[in-house]
Amino acid sequence: MNWNEKNVLVTGGASFIGSHLVDALVKREVKSIRVIDNLSSGKQENIQKHINSGQVNFVLGNLLNKKDAKNSLHGIDIVFHLAADHGGRGYVDLHQVACGQNLWLDGQFFALCQGQEIEKVIYASSGCIYPNYKQTDLSQELYLKEEDDGRTGGYDSDNLYGWAKLMAEFTLQAYYKERGMKAASLRFFTVYGERGKEDHAIIAMIARAFVRQDPFEIWGDGQQIRNWTNVSDIVEGFIKAAEKIENGRAINLGTNERIRVFDAAQEVVDYVQKKYYPDYEPQFKFLKDMPTGPVNRVADNSLAKALLGWEPKVKFLDGLQKTIDWYFNSRNIDVVRKIVKEGLTER
Repeated sequence: MNWNEKNVLVTGGASFIGSHLVDALVKREVKSIRVIDNLSSGKQENIQKHINSGQVNFVLGNLLNKKDAKNSLHGIDIVFHLAADHGGRGYVDLHQVACGQNLWLDGQFFALCQGQEIEKVIYASSGCIYPNYKQTDLSQELYLKEEDDGRTGGYDSDNLYGWAKLMAEFTLQAYYKERGMKAASLRFFTVYGERGKEDHAIIAMIARAFVRQDPFEIWGDGQQIRNWTNVSDIVEGFIKAAEKIENGRAINLGTNERIRVFDAAQEVVDYVQKKYYPDYEPQFKFLKDMPTGPVNRVADNSLAKALLGWEPKVKFLDGLQKTIDWYFNSRNIDVVRKIVKEGLTER
């Protein structure tokens, strides 16, 4: 794909992942980049340098508003669709009505894309589409393949957030088959990195260490297994899919590193103690009544390797330490105290 001939729209482009995607597109010298975001979780400051340079046209708008959505698509060739009502584990479990709005948002937006003859839609899906019942056995060394999405054995996605993502994938596949609109869906697995928010696990752990929380709280018993994937790797896979996939296929983007939540928390504390707070030696407190999600969720990324030539480059410990350094050098401790106390289940 010749990016310097493409007019690109990034929905949710001021968000954590979206802003990193915008950075990468600017480096690829895309012909024009438009961002639409309602700033409900994104921050304009994440892309302000690109706005100031004239490389990005920022539109404050809400895709639930049909007029805003339609106007955002004018003159666009390629759409990266990340805008959604979303959050971390606490938000996904406790805000079902809000997450359910994504069914409407995505359905309306895809219809408008097809009506305006958009060349391709690249959709940010999620590991939350996978059936919960497949992710309950900690003794199993599980790597979820794309075909494990429920097509055999029954669908059982993770809350309304997961169901909406799965329905969006199916909708894009239907648009390709029936209307010829090219598309791809990327299933993100537990993304972390700079500009991340405290409603997601890794940044929440870093925030707890930043305010020297003691006892250090862990949701659940800490045995849950995840494969945290650095945002730089996610963005690279997202762009590769735009270049190589057109039939609406869904592809996992995640690492093969199987990491317990407790071990991740211990690594955070160890690094913070070593570099920032030498006397910080908290006890751990397990909050077993808090949301935890599936206990065994890790991606099989072999399809991404085969079809995209993609594999993650950032090892978890390297990415974690870089993220901790970013957080400690950019955050206000009084603000973070309030978030840790009140905001971990919100956007």
